[in-house]
Amino acid sequence: MEPESSRRVFEGRLVKLDVEQWPAGEREVVKYPGACAIVAITPGGEVLLVRQFREAVRRELLEIPAGVIEEGESPEGCAARELLEETGYRATRLEHLGTIYTSPGFTNERITIYRAEAEPNRPPEEEGVSVERIPLSRLAALLVDGADLDSKTVVGLFLATDASRDRR
Repeated sequence: MEPESSRRVFEGRLVKLDVEQWPAGEREVVKYPGACAIVAITPGGEVLLVRQFREAVRRELLEIPAGVIEEGESPEGCAARELLEETGYRATRLEHLGTIYTSPGFTNERITIYRAEAEPNRPPEEEGVSVERIPLSRLAALLVDGADLDSKTVVGLFLATDASRDRR
């Protein structure tokens, strides 16, 4: 289904904002390129998380590695690249876990989530990002104890631990 009309009111480096006319009324829609996120698990059974300051929420969050799919890049290629850049770990195996729409009430942002078996490769490239290794057994405590996590991380950890149970 398409809107009756649409006009672009802003175009930034990463996002675009369109005002669309629908039968139910006018909607502001943020257009965002696709992204990938990775639940990376080390040979020792730890999940790699990154801690970084997020300006929009004015605080540091603990997140699974993620990033925007570059033009011409496959989702799998994006996942492997982002994991290496943010953590210094290389994906030895990638498994698609699912895809989420982050906030479909106002944006088309879609994140494809992968589980990766990962091994150390080199130092991380990204500044302002620290890597934390959390044992799989502590993931539930992160959620229950109210850690500052974003939605892709909560969904990714749930999907990855659920997929781990299916392998037993």
